[in-house]
This record gives sequence, C-alpha cells and structure tokens, in this order.
Amino acid sequence: MELRFIFLCALASLREKKYLMNKKKQHMPMKKNKSQNNNVYGAFRPGSDPEQDAWLTAFFIENHLDYYTHPDHAATPEQVRFMVYIEEDERYYPCSLKMFNAIMSRKKSKFLAGQYQAAYQRVQALFRDQIEDENERRYLEALLRIKYEHEIKDQIMIPSRLEKRLLRILLNRTQIEDPCLEEKTRRNHRMAQVLEGAPLLAAMNQLDEKDLQALPETLSGLRELADYMEFHHLLNLAVKPDLWMIDNAGRMDAEALRQLIRGPIRGKGLQPLLAFLGITLSDTDTASPARGKRILWLAHEAGEIVGDLALIKYLTKLGHKVIIAFKRAPKYTRVCIQDTFEDPVLSRALEGALLLTDNNLSKNELVQQLKSDYSVIVISDGTRESLNLLLASTTFARMFKEVDGVISRGHDQKRRFFNTPFQFTQDIYNISRDDAGHAQIELKPRHPAVIKFAHADLEKRARSIIERMAEARQKGMTVIFYSGIIGSIPGKIKVAKKVMTVFIQYLIKQSDMTYILNFARKSAL
Repeated sequence: MELRFIFLCALASLREKKYLMNKKKQHMPMKKNKSQNNNVYGAFRPGSDPEQDAWLTAFFIENHLDYYTHPDHAATPEQVRFMVYIEEDERYYPCSLKMFNAIMSRKKSKFLAGQYQAAYQRVQALFRDQIEDENERRYLEALLRIKYEHEIKDQIMIPSRLEKRLLRILLNRTQIEDPCLEEKTRRNHRMAQVLEGAPLLAAMNQLDEKDLQALPETLSGLRELADYMEFHHLLNLAVKPDLWMIDNAGRMDAEALRQLIRGPIRGKGLQPLLAFLGITLSDTDTASPARGKRILWLAHEAGEIVGDLALIKYLTKLGHKVIIAFKRAPKYTRVCIQDTFEDPVLSRALEGALLLTDNNLSKNELVQQLKSDYSVIVISDGTRESLNLLLASTTFARMFKEVDGVISRGHDQKRRFFNTPFQFTQDIYNISRDDAGHAQIELKPRHPAVIKFAHADLEKRARSIIERMAEARQKGMTVIFYSGIIGSIPGKIKVAKKVMTVFIQYLIKQSDMTYILNFARKSAL
C-alpha cells in the first residue's frame, strides 16, 4: 500500500513537471489548447441558446448515448476520458463534425437524408434473399419502412445508430443470429488458402536485383531490412480484398503474388508507424529501442482479419504484445468475438492467445493480464458498431488507456477517428486502402496535453520522494500525507482548484516542522 502511494506521488510529480515543460515550450498558456483542439461543436455554440442546448441534450438521449439517461448502455464521462481528450465543458460525440453540424442545424439535410437512405438499403438488402415466405418478407419490409420513417422524422438520429436499430428489429423477428456467417467463413477460408500456399512463400522469399544492390553492410542492418520487407509484404496482403472476395484467389501463382506484395505503401503515417514498431532501415549496430510495445488492434472485416493475424503474428516475433478487439455481436461481415471460436480458420490462427470475456475488468486485473506471457490477447469492444467509444466496454476503455498505441483498420474506423475535431489519449494509426488500391497508413497523434510515463521514470521519481521523506525525518520533522480530492463536477473543477490552493498554502504556513506530502498540491498551485 505504501509503495503504491509513493508511485502515485511520483506520477503526480512527473505529470506536473511535464506539464510545466510543455507550457514553457509552447510559449503560451494551457488555456489555448482548446483552440488548438478546434471548436468541437462547429457552428453550434453551447450556452448561447437554451433551445439549441436542449436539442444537444436530446441528441444524446435519442441516440442512447447519454449516460445519465441510459446508464446500462452509455459509458460514464470518466470512462470516455480514458480514450478521448475532452475539456471540462465539452461532450464527445461518435460521429464526424459534418454529421454533427447537419444534425444540430435542425434543418432538413440532403447529406443526412442520403446517409439514412444508405443505411436503410443495407439492412433491406441483407434480408431480401433470406426470407423465403412471401408474406413474411412483405411484413418485415413494411415493418422496416415504418420504423425507418419514424426514426428519421426529426433528423436527430446518427445514421449508424439508426442502422443498428433497424438491424436489431429484423434479427429479433427472424431469429437469425448471424445472417452473414457463411459469407464470413468463406472469406476467411479464401484468405487462409493464399497465406498457407506455396506460391506466397516463394513470392515472400524471392529477392530482386534491386534488393541486392542496396544491401546494408552489417548484420543488424540486414535484420532491419528483412523486418521491413516482411512487414511491407504482409501489409500489402492485408489490404487486397480480391484475396478473400474471389474464389480462385488461392490459385494465384508466385509471380502474381510477388507483384501484389511489392506494391507501394502510402500515407504520412508509414514512417511514424515503422518507428513505433522499431522497424528501421539503418545499417548501424544499434538495436532499436522501440521493441516491446503494447498495441491495441481494432479488427474490422472478415477475410481481412486473416491477413491481419499474419501481420500480428509477425509483430509478436519482434517482441510486441497485441490486443485484438473484435465486435461484441455480428454486424454484416464485420468480425465478432463469436467468430474467434466458431470459425475454424480464426480459432486455429488464435491458438495460444488469451481470450478475455469479462467486459468489466478493473484496472488491477487488466494490468495483471498485460503482464502475462501471452503475446496476443483477444477482447471485445463491447459494441456491434464500426466504432463507438461512448458504448465501448469498460475493459476496452481501460485497454485503450494502457496500451502504447492503437491501430485501426478500414475506412469506417478511419472516418470515426480522423474526421472528427476530437483528439485522443493515444496515437491512432489507420491502415486502409487508397483509391488506387494501394496500402495507406495515416496517423492522428494523441493530444499534446496527454502525458505518459515509463515505469522506470516512476521508479526514479518514487526514489526521489522517499529520499526527501527520509531527509525530513532526519531533521526531526513530522511527515504527513494530506489527501485533497477534486471532484469531477462539470464546470467546477477550476473553482475547486482555487479553493484547494488557498487551503494548502495556509496549511503549509501553519506547519513549520511538518513535511506535507500532497501530490495534488502542485496541480492546485
């Protein structure tokens, strides 16, 4: 208990030191961070119009995203802060700024209408060929239409939330648990055939004259080059949908596969991702210090996930620990947690991985699992949507906070992370396919005010605190701990800090021979 307390003190001390260094480096007060983070509400100005403020509240309630109205579904504000950096007077919403502005305008929007129609058509197409009875099919189509028209009347619903409700109605009525199960199984099987085939092995091992002309002069340089080439090849495989969408992809010859895996990788996030993973092209004998990262990998589509698992397996050989987040329940061809033990391809690829089924792990329980010898951990994100951090499970939120970086897959997840004014508590990488069919990697850096510390830094700071306590004892001083807790009352945190500052200053003046250990003091002062 005492050691844990010292580490908390060290954490607060380091946080304050980093805060002051960032503040000095930026040559501006921290209050400007909000403007740097953009206006998250776009044209809407909270507090300027009571009716608009009420519409904002209704937006969260109608979409079942308000914790106080739907505590069994929506995450607490504290849990959201594990993942999203938000100011005291801001609320995170899980859609793009364009979508949010269209809803908050309270005007009929062609953009919104088009998104609603697309969602409706996807659900309609899913069940059109699955209901054999003509009367039953007509009944479900009518029910779907009635619900659809009711939900879009006020244009306050996020299209993805509308789609989930429509899909849930049909799943409940038909008792079809996973309409796309067979298609997902086929896709995974096709991709597995490609990865396990002799032509791919030949393509992966083949070197061109161009490769031989630029060989490093050291063994460590050769290892780094081999790491980069294998990563490059596997990454290209993971973004080629033809490999899992076409039946004869498993019969591609080595030359066709060689051309495919040697395609370019684009995007501004490539070099940062390589640095993050410790994959470089240097020819020095210095080992990369970036090995051993904890990576949260957000799985996306069936077929694609088999390529992802090949890439993840390779990353674990480099010393990284990968936590793969699947969907809680089926949604079209997205991979869900059930697929990991029902699909033979996935269950075989995940042999030896740790499956965490508890969606409400405490921090201590989660940290113990992260310290385990498992290099691959499987969890559910707690949702059946492409990405909705307001509905994510506690385990997912804590994992998001504890890892070193997040890798998201596909355009849907990219849109939710990158097409939003919000910044996050982790660096977010996205791997997707560009318009020309090439792999593309983008990076959204975490908010600059988010502070992370290595365990070694905490130990060093803890030793310093212990030494100061021992020195105070030698001087005959009484060492005491004063705990001041600032509550998370919306809009009142700044006031609470001011009150605490006055009280602590008075306490210090009245206690000449007392060494007061208070890790909230510097933050308050």
